[in-house]
Amino acid sequence: MEVPRATESKEYLQQHKIMELFDNLTAQLIFHRPDNPKEFMIKYIDDLKESRAAKIGFPCIFDESNIHSVFGMLDPTKRGFIALSQYREAMVTLGCAGFDPNPPGADQDSISQETFTREVKSSLSRASATFQPVT
Repeated sequence: MEVPRATESKEYLQQHKIMELFDNLTAQLIFHRPDNPKEFMIKYIDDLKESRAAKIGFPCIFDESNIHSVFGMLDPTKRGFIALSQYREAMVTLGCAGFDPNPPGADQDSISQETFTREVKSSLSRASATFQPVT
């Protein structure tokens, strides 16, 4: 049986996405390896606050060029589209949260680079948004 205080603590951490914040901070630190990690973390949190207020531009390790590179690896013959199964596997591998399992083109098993890029950016933004949206 779980102690009520432990349950409250878990709920608090989940509600405020504290573990996601620490995961994102750690990933950003490892990726960027700043000379001054404390200053970097403060700036990162400030950027998150600005993103929350503007509802855009959540800090994320992957930028559009990285997303295009992933798509290029999935489409080595440069057909301009990938299969739905490739799309879904890539989304899971990239850690995309709440992605559309049947985006435009799914019915033809043909996901365009534009759709892939839009879905990855949207999903990674949600994953990087380590706070409750402003309502």
